[in-house]
Amino acid sequence: MKKVSLILASLFTAIYLQADMTEIKQEGVKYIKMLGGELKQNLMAKMKLDPSGESALGFCIGAADSITAKVNEKLPPYASVRRTALKYRNENNKPDAKDIEVMKTYIEKIQNKTFSPKDIVIIQNKNEYRVYKPLLIKGICLKCHGENIDEKLKTTITKAYPNDLAVGFKEGDFRGVIVSEIKK
Repeated sequence: MKKVSLILASLFTAIYLQADMTEIKQEGVKYIKMLGGELKQNLMAKMKLDPSGESALGFCIGAADSITAKVNEKLPPYASVRRTALKYRNENNKPDAKDIEVMKTYIEKIQNKTFSPKDIVIIQNKNEYRVYKPLLIKGICLKCHGENIDEKLKTTITKAYPNDLAVGFKEGDFRGVIVSEIKK
């Protein structure tokens, strides 16, 4: 009887933990979509009005950080969302050690052909959960992040981001992640 009780207790604990991680994933993805959607909507509108990319670049330089802050203001006090990349442009988006580890895992999966753009990674630390969603380069992104950037755009990028690493991409390349942090 004691053995059956232990097995049932273990089973219920496993089910509870799985349900808890599902909820964390859903909550984190919700916040990721809030930030990603807001940034994408604004960038696409700028690119539609000005296909040169200058308006979109101006938006990134002048508003991307403030949009991130505004999205974070809408979140519960225990949560936040941000962007990061191995090849980042904005120093405010510099990755930490855990971010780097997760992104290297995504790159390894891409190289091993086991990657899906829908792969969500959840990391549980002592005080928080991190939910990661990968970002891939789309054709339109190449205006400012590709191999052949217009000289005028390149000059503007260099002035705004003198330590820019976010160039040389091809369509479909791994760009970085949006990460939601949810405190326990």
